[in-house]
Amino acid sequence: MHMHAPEPTGRPRRHPLGHEHDHVFGQDQARAGESRTLIVIGVTASMMVIEIATGIAFGSMALLADGLHMASHAAALAITYFAYVYARRHARDVRFSFGTGKVNALGGYTGAVLLGVFALMMAAESIHRLINPVEIQFNYAIGVAVIGLIVNAICALILDVHDHGHSHGDEHDHDHDHDHDHDHHHHAHEHEHHDHNLRAAYLHVLADALTSVLAIVALLCGKYFGQNWMDPAMGILGAILVATWAIGLLKTTSRTLLDHAASSHLVDAVKAALETDDDRLSDLHIWSIGPGIYAAELAVISPDPKSPDHYKAMLPDDLPLVHVTCEVRSP
Repeated sequence: MHMHAPEPTGRPRRHPLGHEHDHVFGQDQARAGESRTLIVIGVTASMMVIEIATGIAFGSMALLADGLHMASHAAALAITYFAYVYARRHARDVRFSFGTGKVNALGGYTGAVLLGVFALMMAAESIHRLINPVEIQFNYAIGVAVIGLIVNAICALILDVHDHGHSHGDEHDHDHDHDHDHDHHHHAHEHEHHDHNLRAAYLHVLADALTSVLAIVALLCGKYFGQNWMDPAMGILGAILVATWAIGLLKTTSRTLLDHAASSHLVDAVKAALETDDDRLSDLHIWSIGPGIYAAELAVISPDPKSPDHYKAMLPDDLPLVHVTCEVRSP
């Protein structure tokens, strides 16, 4: 027999097997990154339209090129926003076994891939310019770079991933009459700094800002010291840094998407809580199912077996475990 706590909002949806499970884990709530990303898309798109229109009106290829460049970033940010909306709207869809938390990581992974493509394009164009120098209109180019830096600095402040927002979850207990039990363990805080989707958007903006800074330095060196080679050289340096960020984000998001084991700190905390007296864990799997939240499957071997609820109650409430499956058996 199953007993369920009421869902936080809306009517409960019946599980296909006839059981009512709440696997939402707060994904039905709008995250702070969603509204931030939408604001940044608006700022980026507005600047894009202004630069393209001005470039066409005044015949400036520098303005036109930067406007088209901003269009590519607006598209990447749109993917980030879409991931937020999709995860929220499908949070109660029972076809997602552990909720839609991984949509966040998928959005971040996609953003990282696009960031890597952007780095390759930067490197290719910079190498071409280094081999085949072109005449640079320094005043126009410096002006565009300064404007781009200001816009991206504003966007970076809006997307600041170091602003730790919190959302509070509910505790949902699933009590079973058998020695194999599922539980939605209490999860006190969900930290925004685990938001891979937001980090992808932030890195796109940061990459653009870095490009502007390097461009300004290179263009000033070219204008006042005749070092025109600095422009493509700085482009190559920027491409290397952006590629490094992209690889780092690919690694972190891949861990979530591929059910990489949780950190040893979390694993050790679970072991410390449950391996008491003669009780031992014969099996333990902990993996991320969303930003800052984890699922766990564990098997306890005890000479004096208790109910699964007994062992789940031993887990500290501050552990970020929102779904726990516990099996108990004798030696």
